[in-house]
Amino acid sequence: MKIYKIKYLAIAVFSLFVMSCNNDDKDDDMIKITTDFSGTFVQKDQMGRPAVNTVFVSAASKDTFNTTIPSEQGAVFQSMFETNIKALSPAYANAGDKNALGLDAAAFTGLLATDVLNVSLDGKTTFFDGTNVLTGRALADDVITVELILIFGGEEGLSNSENPTLSDDNVSANDKNFLTSFPYLASPW
Repeated sequence: MKIYKIKYLAIAVFSLFVMSCNNDDKDDDMIKITTDFSGTFVQKDQMGRPAVNTVFVSAASKDTFNTTIPSEQGAVFQSMFETNIKALSPAYANAGDKNALGLDAAAFTGLLATDVLNVSLDGKTTFFDGTNVLTGRALADDVITVELILIFGGEEGLSNSENPTLSDDNVSANDKNFLTSFPYLASPW
């Protein structure tokens, strides 16, 4: 048993030695990459709202969903989304059950099946800020928790009281502060 620990330690030390970085990079040593936008591009994945495609599109239909234009997605996929949400969420177990937006399973999955990120052109852009819902997305918005509440939380407003263990990802903030100017994203670790 001890010999394996020594082998693993030796591999780890060797890996650190071989893969260590330094700061002696020079611009003239860098490879210049140019982007070629000629040719035909094909949509491979679609994620207007994070997790929607992942959760509600059956595995056999992923490629079809990803290549269907959004204006046609609702007609093609809404019934699949409704079947999946009713099987997944106890918040839609009874006829007439509604989510925090006041939408029943059919209306909510009709909204979700058209997988686009709506953006308010004349109001606040946010996934949810206490008042505005699905009017866009700010970097600091807790998108997954809002989606979990809409799926599992019931109709008591955007709270997770109906199914608290299913309605929160328990990640309440980014691990680093966002920048105050463009590109706004936090620097890498």
